[in-house]
Amino acid sequence: MIISNPRHPRSSVFMANNKITIAVDGYSSCGKSTLSNDLAHALGYAYIDTGAMYRAVTLHCMEKGIISSTQFSVEGIVAELPHIKLAFHFNDKSEIFLNGRNVEKEIRSMEVATRVSRVSTVHEVRMQMVDQQREMGKQGGVVMDGRDIGTTVFPHAELKIFMTASEDIRIQRRKLEMESKGIKTTLEEVRKNIHQRDEDDTTRKESPLRQAEDALVLDNSNLTREQQLELALSWAKERM
Repeated sequence: MIISNPRHPRSSVFMANNKITIAVDGYSSCGKSTLSNDLAHALGYAYIDTGAMYRAVTLHCMEKGIISSTQFSVEGIVAELPHIKLAFHFNDKSEIFLNGRNVEKEIRSMEVATRVSRVSTVHEVRMQMVDQQREMGKQGGVVMDGRDIGTTVFPHAELKIFMTASEDIRIQRRKLEMESKGIKTTLEEVRKNIHQRDEDDTTRKESPLRQAEDALVLDNSNLTREQQLELALSWAKERM
């Protein structure tokens, strides 16, 4: 896993010598990536979108014909893992590269979204992704978001945030996000996708989505982007 971070030259809101690990978990379309990216930028930390990693694996297997509307081969997915090289590059935001190709837009499609939760249940996929995530964050100075960061990847993270929002807000945000990327969809399609992903994420055997006991809950249903960042920064500062 490659992490390239040529962005902001430490032009952060505040700095501290003690670089902590920040784990951000929560349901889909709660704004985890927005908060995490803003928080990392403010602190001068690296931001790792673990959901993008699973989406990139899903996209690769779709392109190879291993996954489709009628096909899902666990053996095929596992066999492809050695051929999947992931890298993060940071400019104004974090973007993921799959085998040298920027796939940030492709991984946000509805087709990938409907299949990624199932891919993330494959034991070998999770083990490989978790190993890479732990390697990336072992020195601290990282904000990592996903579904199992505070419970499985970094159970001893200094700051754990569990994000949530009302269902209607999540649906609206998801639809707007897709439309901003030129992806057409309907509210009903988004609603069904979010319901299915919630079910898959919370009931899977491998590292299901759950709130860590020591996580701080951030419900941003009625918070602006600036307000949620201010709150998260105050929590981070307390732990530095």
